[in-house]
Amino acid sequence: MSDDQPESPSHVDRSRSFGSVAEAYDRGRPSYPAEAITWLMGGEAKVVLELAAGTGKLTRDLVDQGHAVFATEPDEAMLAILRERVPEVSAKVATAEEIPANDRSVDVVVVAQAFHWFDHEVALAEIARVLKPGGHLALVWNSRDERIPWVRKMGDLLGIQDRDTSSARLLGESELFAETEETTFKNWQEVNRESILDLARSRSNFAVMGEAERSENLSKVLAFYDEYGRGMDGMQIPYVTRCYRAVVVDPDEPATSGDEDPSQEGPVVSDGTDTDMLLIDFR
Repeated sequence: MSDDQPESPSHVDRSRSFGSVAEAYDRGRPSYPAEAITWLMGGEAKVVLELAAGTGKLTRDLVDQGHAVFATEPDEAMLAILRERVPEVSAKVATAEEIPANDRSVDVVVVAQAFHWFDHEVALAEIARVLKPGGHLALVWNSRDERIPWVRKMGDLLGIQDRDTSSARLLGESELFAETEETTFKNWQEVNRESILDLARSRSNFAVMGEAERSENLSKVLAFYDEYGRGMDGMQIPYVTRCYRAVVVDPDEPATSGDEDPSQEGPVVSDGTDTDMLLIDFR
């Protein structure tokens, strides 16, 4: 999932548009800097739940950094690519508003390029429920660095959604989470004459266009590349990777053994007294 902010019928249409462009999304979207992922996770290996995981652009890197990752994504077409890209990860069709995981079962919940799509009041309560005491929520966006004039001109063609990470403020306003930490990292994406079209096709605003309008706008993107690119050497798009994290506030009454709903699926973590194994039911 990805892109913009206001809640309206068009917002709903765009939030559900990514399955139709799943392959272009996977080919065209940038990855995340390794140092940003390390900061988001807080260092050592964790049990991580990734919400709205899309095609696994972040998931693969989380696994490669040694984390035990569970992924959810509401779109079957996106999730199918994630399962091919990261076959060792347990992945399930689910939303952030109804997370298939037990209470206090994960160290980190992470959301890449998608937090703005959520019903925040419901989703933040769900996220707080599944986090272990001391666990945290991590949010990340790749935003084009439009301080550079030619990148700003590209943004006029692709859409301005990447500029807006304002939904992160809702994390700081929530009573369920402590003070939000934030930082940024530099990131670069190399594109060529083909992959810049995938980058455009993967945008929600392009996905909901009619065929004629989309073709016209893709032609404008290609003309832009021909003017500003380096031919066979491609083009390097600069990004600012914006990262946020906040620790969950512990509830007044700690959970006790036996309170878990046996019908609730998801990662279940031992208290460590009997085994170091994770007991997982996340099919």
